[in-house]
Amino acid sequence: MFGGFKASKLKPQLKMAVSRFQIASNKKTAILKQQMREIAMLLSETPTPKEEKARIRAETLIREDNTIEAYEILQLECELLCERIKLIASCKECPPDLVSCVSTLIWATDRVDIVELVEVRKQFRSKYGKKFEEAALKNIDGCLNERVVAKLSVEPPSAYLVQTYLEKIAQEYDISWTPMIKLNGESAVAPMVAPVGESVPSAPGTGYGEAHTGQQHIDKDMYMPPGGGGGGPPPMAHVMPIPPPAVPDDDDEPDIFVPAAPSNRPGGGRGGGGGGGTNYDDMASLSGPTPIPFVPQPPSTDNRDDDDDNNGGNGGASYDDLAARFAALQK
Repeated sequence: MFGGFKASKLKPQLKMAVSRFQIASNKKTAILKQQMREIAMLLSETPTPKEEKARIRAETLIREDNTIEAYEILQLECELLCERIKLIASCKECPPDLVSCVSTLIWATDRVDIVELVEVRKQFRSKYGKKFEEAALKNIDGCLNERVVAKLSVEPPSAYLVQTYLEKIAQEYDISWTPMIKLNGESAVAPMVAPVGESVPSAPGTGYGEAHTGQQHIDKDMYMPPGGGGGGPPPMAHVMPIPPPAVPDDDDEPDIFVPAAPSNRPGGGRGGGGGGGTNYDDMASLSGPTPIPFVPQPPSTDNRDDDDDNNGGNGGASYDDLAARFAALQK
């Protein structure tokens, strides 16, 4: 009851779709101008133009160009249906001259970014039924606009068309460019081949390498034929490798003699009775002469006084007198 066809709802959606198509076309056209400048910069790069990247950008350019063309056709169809809205509302079946327009809008709803077409499709489905919608989606009896179908197709463009776009861009921006890939009859009709990196330099970071052309360049002077064939340069002289410095082995270290601590044997002292005396027999095994122990000398018995001024008290006492005094003190 509430989901039936309403001409008052279809006409505003068609007008809004016309404006939406125009805005989308203008936006894509501005983007295409920027993309064309970028492709021109790729073709003018030195020393090797980035042709493969330019071909990929050109394919995107062609697809956007086709989309703009389809938008303009769909915009015209929306304007026609908007003007004939009374005829559509009064007829139970779709007029024969409007079948292509209605079917093309139904088919293009899922392929363009125009939200108003979703409501337009619902209104036509309510008006003409689901069978009419299915026939439009499957293009039964060729009811669709062939040009719109071709422009919104997902098939990639031919290699000839891609190269034609590149030549037009190079001519417009006054760029001296010669195609690296030569097209013949079969390759011109077929889609563009996948890039193999022919225009990619070998050292893009430093720029020291040469650009590859699909084949590896080999210097004839540096090439030596296998199997000992003649014509090549003499073999290079064999260079003996320099061994690394030897790591010193722990077994090569000199032996260091550490003498044992002298043992304290009882009775080995000089007096024969102490246990803490030094054993000179053990020390004899050490290198060098045997040390002579220090023996204090007895005081001189000379009664002469070196200092004539200091002769008071016991200055002239002899050794016997001192010994007698010491013995008296011990008693």
